[in-house]
Amino acid sequence: MDEKFLEGKGAVITGGASGFGRGAAYTLTEKGADVVLADINEELLEETTTKVEQTTTKKVIPIVCDVSISDQVKAMAKQTFEELNNVFILFNNAGTADYSLRDITQVKEVDWDRILNVNLKGQWLVANSLLKKMRKQPFEPLAGKMICTSSMGTKQLSPILPTYCISKVGVIAMAKLFAKALAPKITVNTILPGIHTTGIYLNSEDLIRTMLKAGNTRIPLGRIGTVEDVTNVLMSLASPASDYITGQEFLVTGGLAI
Repeated sequence: MDEKFLEGKGAVITGGASGFGRGAAYTLTEKGADVVLADINEELLEETTTKVEQTTTKKVIPIVCDVSISDQVKAMAKQTFEELNNVFILFNNAGTADYSLRDITQVKEVDWDRILNVNLKGQWLVANSLLKKMRKQPFEPLAGKMICTSSMGTKQLSPILPTYCISKVGVIAMAKLFAKALAPKITVNTILPGIHTTGIYLNSEDLIRTMLKAGNTRIPLGRIGTVEDVTNVLMSLASPASDYITGQEFLVTGGLAI
């Protein structure tokens, strides 16, 4: 496979300022892509842009965007196609969680709306803002690829993260429907991360180990997941090696979801 298989191609990464989004920025530019990083956190977005730019000669374009707000998403899409002449990869990754740890009977409406709007509606808005132009792109055999971030929480529902789990189940259903609607021009697949050292766990392995111990939980492969564990799967899905795969889910959990 060509090491620079994304040369001449553009990518949009939502939630691009940190975690899997930041990791994707490094790896997609390494494979030749110019990237748009969309995120609500302007300060962190600028920091990530500067760091990624130091490792690549490719374009790295930061756009402040709340994916749950339609007008901001439309503005992001407009600027994206002004900056890039194509979007071959959409990494639909932005998300949030409810840290109040209430069960389903205690969820507050404001938290329900916020999480569903970001995690599910946000991915739908971003996809629809870009896919019309993506599917008309002249690349062969595919015009583009969409990769969504869901969660292991869709397979092992957490009683204290109910809205998050519901939103991520919705992402899987949405991705499958997009895969059917966009075939054969665009593939759509979903990555389901497990427990990884990212901002959702304050980037702290000690915190994760404490949580695992408290829940009497053991990861079969014997280590906490990294950002790279997810971006390695992302790279496979972004590459020609996965051109005949669409509508599928990829668990990246170290065996925790067995």
